[in-house]
Amino acid sequence: MAGQASISTDILARYAADAALEVVGVRALAESPLPGRRGVKVAGADGELRLELHLAIEWGASIPEVGRRVQERVREYLASMANAVPVVVDVIVDEIGPRPTEQSP
Repeated sequence: MAGQASISTDILARYAADAALEVVGVRALAESPLPGRRGVKVAGADGELRLELHLAIEWGASIPEVGRRVQERVREYLASMANAVPVVVDVIVDEIGPRPTEQSP
């Protein structure tokens, strides 16, 4: 049977968000003005997948280390779940704040 399957950018954004949230040091994805994107922008041109993630990082976490781990985890997750390997995973830190247990009441 001939045919082709495609995965929507909304699903790819959700997968990328889930993968980023698994990384120690990531508090949350920063709010996005785009509905349903949860701080993730997905773009593709000429068959190349590009991602931009906006993150809130825990206070005291190493931003370069967390950024690298997010890039690795997002690439691994998308490869296994969607057979998609992004050529670019940009990580932008928009917020730094206390861990949830350290917030004042």
